[in-house]
Order: sequence, then structure tokens, then C-alpha cells
Amino acid sequence: EVQLVESGGGLVQAGGSLRLSCAASGITFDRYAIGWFREAPGKEREGVSSLSRRHGSTYYADSVKGRFTISLDNAKNTVYLRMNNLKPEDTAVYYCAAVYTIIADPGIDPARYEHWGRGTQVTVSS
Repeated sequence: EVQLVESGGGLVQAGGSLRLSCAASGITFDRYAIGWFREAPGKEREGVSSLSRRHGSTYYADSVKGRFTISLDNAKNTVYLRMNNLKPEDTAVYYCAAVYTIIADPGIDPARYEHWGRGTQVTVSS
């Protein structure tokens, strides 16, 4: 059974930083792509960043490039999202998700991900 548990969210002032964690079980990063997504009130869920070791790829949404960094710790089976220079528009519930990949790289398209965590709230005050 695949389980994804996010943590690390909270309230931070604009310009601050947070590091989100996604503890994964039931998957191996060599075969699964991992993505971070967010959903703000009244908006659709959007892709933030993804990583696929099988494809050797990482992707970032234009809105977070240069500020967010995705990484993973294979020994801990945990994926991180380091978020710097946070802005009020980054306020959202952040989710991690995973999908088994064979050929196609799912990138940051949320429709292509199968397994989801419950999310962690990030609030950035101005």
C-alpha cells in the first residue's frame, strides 16, 4: 500500500522559508515519480515541482523557479520541497503525490498522479 505523509507547513512571513517533507512508504523512487502540488482557496490544484529518477528529470512551475527546490533522501524514503523567498500568493495546501512510471514522464500535471497525501497548509503573511 502506498502512503504519503506531508509535514512542515506553517505560517511564515513574506520572504521567509519553509521546508516541506513527504514521507513515502510502499514505493521506490527508482520506479515512481514524485510531485508537489498546491491548491489555494477557489483555485484549481496546480503543479509546483516534480522529480523522476527514472527519467533523470526535475520540473518546476514558472511561478516558483529559482525559489523552490525539490530533493529526496533515498535512505529515509522522503522527498523535500525547500521553499525560499515565500510570497503571499504561495499560500495554499501543499500535497505530495506519486505515480509509477514506465515510459512517460508525468511532469507536474496533477491528472497524471495516482497516489496522494492529505496535504499540509502553508500560509504566507504579507
